[in-house]
Amino acid sequence: MNWQLLPQMIATGLLAGGPLALMALGLVLIFKSSYIFNFAHGQLLLLGALITWWLAVPRGLPLWLAILLALVGVAGLGLLIERLALRPMTGQPLLSIILMTLGLGQVLHGLALLLFGGAQRNFPQLFAVANPYRITLPFLINGNPAVIILKQNLVWSFIIAILGVIVIGAFFRFTHTGLAMRGASEDHELAQSIGLRIHRIFGLSWALAGVVATVSGVLLATSSGLDLSLSVTVLAAFPVVLLGGLESIPGTVVGGLLVGLSQGLVSASKVQLVRNAAEIMPYIVLLLVLLIRPEGLFGQKRIERI
Repeated sequence: MNWQLLPQMIATGLLAGGPLALMALGLVLIFKSSYIFNFAHGQLLLLGALITWWLAVPRGLPLWLAILLALVGVAGLGLLIERLALRPMTGQPLLSIILMTLGLGQVLHGLALLLFGGAQRNFPQLFAVANPYRITLPFLINGNPAVIILKQNLVWSFIIAILGVIVIGAFFRFTHTGLAMRGASEDHELAQSIGLRIHRIFGLSWALAGVVATVSGVLLATSSGLDLSLSVTVLAAFPVVLLGGLESIPGTVVGGLLVGLSQGLVSASKVQLVRNAAEIMPYIVLLLVLLIRPEGLFGQKRIERI
């Protein structure tokens, strides 16, 4: 273990867990309202970032306006997907609907390649690159003061991501629409029998997932650049979702922090010499947790009486 780097890697890993939690939230939104695992979320994230870049750079719009228009556009795309692709699948086997989202992901990826090409792009900076935050810790490591240097984009991306999770969590907990979405996920037929408009709820959940995906894509593109491989980063959200629990919004925060922390610890240790060790570690943590709690840390146990 490189003890000199350990505080830096822990802090960086925890901050990186914020955008991971927000990315996982998009998956939880769809699952929480419709009981469907959305494999097209990475492509929605990619399109949100690409549309923002296209509006801000080639079209020259202010970045805040580009982000706002991208949020509206991808939310509309989510509504369109639910209306044209998923609504006709109502009543079909769950596996068929999941495979539909997998196919949608490939279609959206091809659409992104067709419209924007596959070149690497420099995304406009949301936050200042210079003047990182410097924190001196009250202890020594190997006789030297322990210092943590945090980039502004990491810190502010973390804050925005956590605020996004809190806002969506409050929406589900304290609004009539959010409670209706939670009720619809439990039993579609029962929800319809008490007057809930299921298809409107599903459409809203896809629109919200599009908004969350766009914000996630912008935060990730700001720190790592923008190309078609951005959609693959959603794979890191899978262990986050399963760790926290498929239906738990607070679980996305805990899962994101655990995944980021595990990657930071690996980066500070000799294990980092093994290729892709940081990418493998979250799945090792996931396996260990699921052996103890198969439903995840905050997942719900479901008991069916026969």
